[in-house]
Amino acid sequence: MIFLWQDDDYRALSLSGRVGFSSLPDQLVKKSVSQTFYFSILCIGETGIGKSTLLNSLFNTSFDDPVSTHFLPQVKLTAQTYELQESCVLLKLTIVNTMGFGDQINKEDSYQPIVDYIDAQFEACLREELKIKSSLFNYHDSRIHVCLYFISPVGHSLKSLDLVTMKKLDSKVNIIPIIGKADSIAKSELQNFKNKIMFELDSNDIQIYQFPTDDEIVSERNAIMNEHMPFAVVGSNKKVQIGNKMVRVCQYRWGTVEVENENHCDFVKLREMLICTNMEDLREQTHARHYELYRRCKLEEMIHRDMGPGYEPVSSFHGEVCGIIWTLLLKTYKLVVFLQSFSFIIYLGIKFFVLDNVNFLQVHALYAF
Repeated sequence: MIFLWQDDDYRALSLSGRVGFSSLPDQLVKKSVSQTFYFSILCIGETGIGKSTLLNSLFNTSFDDPVSTHFLPQVKLTAQTYELQESCVLLKLTIVNTMGFGDQINKEDSYQPIVDYIDAQFEACLREELKIKSSLFNYHDSRIHVCLYFISPVGHSLKSLDLVTMKKLDSKVNIIPIIGKADSIAKSELQNFKNKIMFELDSNDIQIYQFPTDDEIVSERNAIMNEHMPFAVVGSNKKVQIGNKMVRVCQYRWGTVEVENENHCDFVKLREMLICTNMEDLREQTHARHYELYRRCKLEEMIHRDMGPGYEPVSSFHGEVCGIIWTLLLKTYKLVVFLQSFSFIIYLGIKFFVLDNVNFLQVHALYAF
């Protein structure tokens, strides 16, 4: 068996005919379509701000709306998973709603159940990763991929609860701030309100999700949409016929607001950015940035933590990881005993030499049985 190592200087060669690897993108698309996609949305906002209605409008369906109440003693999270299919693509969509957010007299720790839930999903994924026989391919990814943070249209700025909550979450989840029930704000005041929100987020060093601009195909559009945040949105479950099509509207005595009319609100912009253009980037950012940060901190904590009296693990998580390592060592030992019992003689010869004028390192491994 021969192994060759070379530097990063590659020589481009021309092909005399078709080989077939040009179909790799098509193979990847076919494989992706055959899989189930997972996406989780966390909705945070006051009771009655229109969270459920907006989601119904975004996905053109009717989800099971949780019963709203202002009398919960603490914030309660409810999660429901739905199967949606569009063309050949199957999406398992999980909607996590925050019930009673901002309704308590003492709002100091209103964010804590949300933080705990997000961490619990990271923990579940990490435990699956650390299993000896991991099945991440079929794993139901329940990690939160985006947080739609609903800002009340009442008032002239963000509330203290909003600032504290978003600051606690910005390292754990992709936050997209939106102004709920934006039809209650005069159009002349809306842009000033948006500017004030973005100024306060920047002043408090709160990192919200930025639509990526490193992809040439969508960079220009994403850059423009970044300037439109926070999106001022309206949702509705009511449809009326306008012209020859049915449209979602909010009807008032003074007139009608069309949900999908870009002159009336930013709903279309939100759906385009969230679902049509950047859904996969939200999934990637969750894994590569937020989950990786949690994973690294958790593993560093495990490594540096001292063992308790009698070498007992100080946490169930630590004990589980130690158990995994011990199991691997035991399996290795059994394999060595098995090989020795059948008198397998393994001889490994390693020979190093350098080819003339080329930085190659050759390792020659000879197995003699």
